[in-house]
Amino acid sequence: MAFEPPPRLVRALGETAPAGDDWLARLPGAAEQAVARRGLSVERVQVPGGRSSLVVLVRQPDGTPAVLKLAPPRARPESERAALRHWAGLGAVQLLEADGGDADGGVLLLERLHPDVSLRSLPEAKALLEAAGTLRRLWVEPPAGHVFETVAERTGRQALAMRAGAGSDAEAVPLVEAALAAREELLGGPPGQRLLHGTFRQSKVLAGERMPWLAVGPDPVVGECAFDLARLVRDRVEDLIAAPSGPAITRRRIKRLAESLEVDQERLRGWTLFRAVESGVRARRVGREKDAELLLEFASWLN
Repeated sequence: MAFEPPPRLVRALGETAPAGDDWLARLPGAAEQAVARRGLSVERVQVPGGRSSLVVLVRQPDGTPAVLKLAPPRARPESERAALRHWAGLGAVQLLEADGGDADGGVLLLERLHPDVSLRSLPEAKALLEAAGTLRRLWVEPPAGHVFETVAERTGRQALAMRAGAGSDAEAVPLVEAALAAREELLGGPPGQRLLHGTFRQSKVLAGERMPWLAVGPDPVVGECAFDLARLVRDRVEDLIAAPSGPAITRRRIKRLAESLEVDQERLRGWTLFRAVESGVRARRVGREKDAELLLEFASWLN
């Protein structure tokens, strides 16, 4: 079959592709090779799919359903593979290959979940409860001698891009300064030492057979739990912005999540501010103006 990358993936990777990158052009051939090497039968490419990888629904030679995922180097698939190995299926999707598919670089063979059923299908309160339970299983000690990026390292790169991206933007500059100040204060204490999902949100938790809910698509990082929880705070941000009581709902959400997962509320607020501003500035830089407006308005409630 033709492994045509979905439009959503093409758009998203086009926003971040370095000059001369030809990963998308090589993707169909790489998918064919990965399928043939494993003796898989292909059902379909998952559409709309993700923003950083091609997801193909397949069956293994014995008929067991599985997922073949192909990601470019800038999506850090090796880091994802290492985290999934360490979690070993507890709270996260299970890696099916003992060798991790190292022969083909950014290829992962994963257990099949229900790709169209995420926590976003649940009512808000139930979704947050299930999300918290999933995070409790994921937040473990990293493996000895790990090579995962730390929160300080990742946010350091992001801070440099934020300064450059804000420029003379009258709306963004004050928020960027507040976010950078929050980061400096948050990094002033002893660093956390938990393996974090890195991009955790409701849409990253899918229904499964082995367990009711399992996380997918980590961009793992080592640090304090409040950093991981911060992305969840702004889930369904478009609904928050549309609600007249959006700021109050956000404050209650921070309080509820912090208490349920034993995270300091002020640290959670600070990381939520930083991550929302970083995402907003990045969205504006690549021309996603609607997303930028939503994120920066949300961030202004936390400043």
